[in-house]
Amino acid sequence: MQRTARLFAVTLSSVAAAALLASCATTPPTGPMGFFVTSVGSGNGANLGGLAGADAHCQKLASAAGAGARTWRAYLSSTAVAAVAPAPAVPAAHARDRIGKGPWFNAKGVQIASDGSNLHNGNNLTKATALDEKGGTVKGRGDTPNQHDILTGSRPDGTSFGGPGNFTCGNWTQSGEGSAVIGHHDRTGLSTDPWAVSWNSSHQTRGCSQEALVSTGGAGQFYCFAAD
Repeated sequence: MQRTARLFAVTLSSVAAAALLASCATTPPTGPMGFFVTSVGSGNGANLGGLAGADAHCQKLASAAGAGARTWRAYLSSTAVAAVAPAPAVPAAHARDRIGKGPWFNAKGVQIASDGSNLHNGNNLTKATALDEKGGTVKGRGDTPNQHDILTGSRPDGTSFGGPGNFTCGNWTQSGEGSAVIGHHDRTGLSTDPWAVSWNSSHQTRGCSQEALVSTGGAGQFYCFAAD
C-alpha cells in the first residue's frame, strides 16, 4: 500500500513538473519597457526640434513614467542635407539605426520585437500592444478622434527616403507647409493593402502644422525606443 502511494506521488510529481515546463515553454517573454508611442506630440505639428528635440521628448516622457534611466531615441528618419557654406553636408539618418538592437517591450511587458530584423518583418505591433509610456491605448481608426498616424519619415525597412521630396517636414523642423511620412500604429487603413496597414510607412500628411496632422488622422505622435 505504501509502495503504491509512493509510486502515485512520484507520478503526480512528474506530471506537475511536466505541466510546469510546458507552461514555461509557452509563456511569452517579458521585460522592462523599451518601447512606447508618445502620449502627446510636440504640440507644434511636425516641428519636433529636429531629431535631437524628438529624442529629448522621448526621454522626458520616459522619465515621467519611471523609465528615465534608459537612453531613449525617436523612431524617425531624416533626409540628407547638401553642404551650403559655411555649413557642412549632413548625411541622412535611418530610424532603424537609431534605436539599438532590442528586444523591446511595451509598458505592460509585452514583447514588440526581438531585434531590428523582427521589428521590420513580423513584429507584434497592433493597437493593443502599441501603448503609450503610461500603458494607455492610443486612439485608432474608429475612435474619436482618430490618431493612428504616427510620424516616422521612413520606408518600410526603416531607412530614409534620402532623395528629393519632403518626407520629414524639413527634418522635423517645419510646422507649416510640407509633409511627412507616417505609419498606422493600429495596422488599419482605407484598404487591406500593405501600405494601408503599415506601422511605419503608410502615406504622407497633408501638411506639417498641428491642424494638418489632425486632419490627416494623427496628433503629431511618434514611436520611442530604448537604444541601450
